[in-house]
Amino acid sequence: MQGNKNFRQLLFWGLAFMLFAAVYQNLRQLDKERDLPYSEFKQKLRDKQVESVTVRPDLIRGEVREGGKTVKFRAIPLPDDKLISDMEAAGVKSFAGTADRSWVTALIMNLGWIAIFIFLWWFLFLRQAQMGGKQAMAFGKSKARQQDLRKQKVTFKDVAGCDETKEELKDIVDYLKTPKKYQNLGGELPKGVLLYGPPGTGKTLLARAVAGEAGVPFFTSSGSEFVEMFVGVGASRVRDLFERAKKSAPAIIFVDELDAVARARFAGIGGGHDEREQTLNQMLVELDGFDSKQGIILIGATNRPDVLDPALLRPGRFDRRINVPAPDIRGREEILRVHAKKVKMVPGVDLAVIARNTPGFVGADLANIVNEAAILAAKKDKSAVEMPDLEEAIEKMLAGPQRRSRIISDREKKIVAYHEAGHALVAKMLPGCDPVHKISIIPRGPALGYTLQLPVEDRYLTSRTDILNRLSVLLGGRAAEETTFGELTTGAHDDLGKVTAYAMKMVTEFGMSDKIGLVSLKKDESEVFLGRDIVRQPGYSNETARSVDEEVKRIISECYHKSKSLLMENKRMLDALANGLMEKEVLDAAEIAAIFEPRTGAEDAAPAADPAAEPGAEPGAEAA
Repeated sequence: MQGNKNFRQLLFWGLAFMLFAAVYQNLRQLDKERDLPYSEFKQKLRDKQVESVTVRPDLIRGEVREGGKTVKFRAIPLPDDKLISDMEAAGVKSFAGTADRSWVTALIMNLGWIAIFIFLWWFLFLRQAQMGGKQAMAFGKSKARQQDLRKQKVTFKDVAGCDETKEELKDIVDYLKTPKKYQNLGGELPKGVLLYGPPGTGKTLLARAVAGEAGVPFFTSSGSEFVEMFVGVGASRVRDLFERAKKSAPAIIFVDELDAVARARFAGIGGGHDEREQTLNQMLVELDGFDSKQGIILIGATNRPDVLDPALLRPGRFDRRINVPAPDIRGREEILRVHAKKVKMVPGVDLAVIARNTPGFVGADLANIVNEAAILAAKKDKSAVEMPDLEEAIEKMLAGPQRRSRIISDREKKIVAYHEAGHALVAKMLPGCDPVHKISIIPRGPALGYTLQLPVEDRYLTSRTDILNRLSVLLGGRAAEETTFGELTTGAHDDLGKVTAYAMKMVTEFGMSDKIGLVSLKKDESEVFLGRDIVRQPGYSNETARSVDEEVKRIISECYHKSKSLLMENKRMLDALANGLMEKEVLDAAEIAAIFEPRTGAEDAAPAADPAAEPGAEPGAEAA
């Protein structure tokens, strides 16, 4: 089919070229004829220079000899009864006459070139633009694409890590397959399904799986494709999309990034009649307009459900709102197994370990890890992906690619080693901290070194003690620099930013400050409304703001002193970690544990206890 299409286009362009050549040749022929006044024509007759003549009531054409060559001419005739006798006397070799053209013939000849121009302009430019997807002169047509499920059929077997979400969507599939079973009981098909969750969790893949399982036409589009510069285009495209779906019913319409067109109305500066709101209004009308028995379902996907218009989320429009969360450890292992089928792996690869080492990763992240591992293995000329390749891919995603070419002086290398050793030592000393998986002073991305901590299991609650320990670990690098060198560097700027954000949330959002109390002072992040919210007030007094600042500083200061105290009490262990990093540049979990083994001796029994640990602290982990 593609070959026939290419042949037709080639034939079309060939005919167009031949037509252009004919027009060009005709125009060149006209340019070769010389215009002669009738008097000059008569004089050339008398001089016997005329070779041939063709007489028409409105034009005389022929050939004359000039300078030893023949030149074509044309002249406008005048009333002359002696023209034929003059041509006979001049010895003209050939003369003849042509019939008079009617007004219809003249009109066709004059308008023919205009018709040819319009034909070429339409077929060569506008038609080709529409075939290329640009849709010139078709702004109101929907750009939605109908997926060919026979070529790209996706089912629930291809989706892993979200079993609860699939169970919610199986009802939709069952209704599309057997609608009478529900209609007999008076049940109606949901008109809209909203899939929301973090980016990369598989919302688009789930929508395609629903269409694949149900075996119905699947129209896919993006929210940004409805909004154009011209007012009314988006609404027209919404109408066209629903009309196409009705002709193919039962069908599924999938709109990705729904928040691009369905944000809350009257929330911007442009007023209430902009193009985006016209498009949203039309979408609301279409959801109310079509009958549920037609079998058309609108599936929308977004990672910002908080900014959607409330009228769109009410029952009767988006009847179901399904959360697509980040997968847990079991879900991550299932996702890894799905993507691992596409690459060659050695039999000894344990994907359960990779799943445990990737907390908070979504499906897109895990797919990228498998792909990066395959690329790394190919660069090393391996026949299959091995476990170190997957671990290297995780570190590359978390900290960036290695930058071994960066030249660092011995003094700066020593400072970085103590900085990272400080993080690791505090994490080892404090209870409940995530285990230290690796320490490195090889630059990755913008960082000169990093300490990688990986939780043992997924946890969804974080205690106050866990957060304070986390702050102490982050401040351990700065504390190690000060206790060892008596000087501060800029290496802790990223740690300080994270510490400040954590402490601010403890005070203003989590209610973990005794001085501020159980109040939420979180900033309003909703949309600005013209005339009401241009100048927003913080929602609390200046005295409260001053108290918040003081509490944040107090929490950070206490955590810093805790880290500094731990490092000074375990100075020998800090030196051992730093020296190991200076020698090997990278320490894994086994090598770190080997350095800490001497602490079990009698001489290190006292430092083993944590003087800064709070009583009753329970192990915890960062919130996923």
